[in-house]
Amino acid sequence: MHVIIIGAGEVGSNIAESLSASHEVVVVDIDGDRVESLTYSLDVLAVEGDGTTMEILHNAGIEEADLFIASTDSDEANIVACATAKAIGDPFTIARVRKTEFLQTWEHAPHAFGVDFMVSTDLLTAQEIVRIARLPTAQDVDAFADGAIHMAQFAVPEDSPLADLTVSEADRFEALTFAAILRDDEVTIPRGDTRIEADDQIVVIGIPERVREFAASLEPENGGDRATDVLVVGGGSIGYQAARLFEGRNLTPRLIEQDPDRARTLAEDLPGTIVMESDATDVEFLTREHVEDVDLVVAALDSDEKNLLVSLLARRLGASRTVAVVEHADYVDLFETVGVDVGVNPREVTAEEITRFTREGETENVAIVASDRAEVLEIEIDDTSTLAGRSIREAAAELPAGIVVGALTRDGEYVTPRGDTVVEPGDHAVVFVDTSIVDEVVGKL
Repeated sequence: MHVIIIGAGEVGSNIAESLSASHEVVVVDIDGDRVESLTYSLDVLAVEGDGTTMEILHNAGIEEADLFIASTDSDEANIVACATAKAIGDPFTIARVRKTEFLQTWEHAPHAFGVDFMVSTDLLTAQEIVRIARLPTAQDVDAFADGAIHMAQFAVPEDSPLADLTVSEADRFEALTFAAILRDDEVTIPRGDTRIEADDQIVVIGIPERVREFAASLEPENGGDRATDVLVVGGGSIGYQAARLFEGRNLTPRLIEQDPDRARTLAEDLPGTIVMESDATDVEFLTREHVEDVDLVVAALDSDEKNLLVSLLARRLGASRTVAVVEHADYVDLFETVGVDVGVNPREVTAEEITRFTREGETENVAIVASDRAEVLEIEIDDTSTLAGRSIREAAAELPAGIVVGALTRDGEYVTPRGDTVVEPGDHAVVFVDTSIVDEVVGKL
């Protein structure tokens, strides 16, 4: 497939890296330094120029393009680029936007603007925040098999009862699979005798009830209850969308917004949210609002520095858990190292959604794990699959190392995957795969 990506920032580069192994990828960017960097780092053709112009799109091979992805930081440029691509070629077009107004217009008139598929960065980020809020202590959560299977990533605290246990000792849960342990930037497929250490990241796959029980066992003091008292800091687009989604889950979030006019608008648009006009760094105000009793503080202000400050202040005052929006992907690990529970990078979330969509022909669903070090795929097994009609143990001999079958569903029912489990055509398999072998694995499954 011939793919053209407009924009070589964090989103475009991540998508290019995900697709370049199995597709012919061309990346266009107006920044010559970015173009040069991509030329040396990825197996793609990089073109310097404005992706909204016909001349540059001709240079990128728009006439042969099957897929066109506009992922610059300008909504308007992305929409114009898609319209231009449709005017001179016939690719499937994907546009990334931040403004949900564009998304709403497109949803009411599909294919408007020359866009076949549109993703809203702010809405996706808010959805990610709400997913994390539903599962206490989780760093990342994704649903598979129409919600019947969850993949979740957890950090192991130093005082966790599971620290220093082997996987066999910790595995007390039916319908749950320990898929991977992430330690020191290394992805380890655990065996029964693999020892769990403090500060490890554990990826588990299973039915939602068992994943929730695992969360409770990891941190007994606060792992069992969902966040119900939620405080959103910042009434911008992400904060607004997050509050709206929390309302949709029958919660009554509180939202702090400093600008009086914006606060008034939010109060009118969010009838199920308590909107407060104040400076979120005002310690006296936060104390009066009993932030020490809050289950979750969402920092969604307009800068990483402010979100870090608010998150650390909330934790200092006693809030149970903090999630911060982090615009610079390189800062996510830093935020989580200094005390923020979870950092959510909008560009990374958007790249994952677009990658998920571009893989729909090969897989049912995709989740990117640990900054693209691994992926979790949902695949419907057909007669040509290496797994079809064989036990997982038998099939493993023909599959590369670095893959774990984390869950199976058959006719909508969960099947516990063990070595002697025979996989049947029509089953849906949720598998954890090291990124380096994804294309090879997809071809075999």
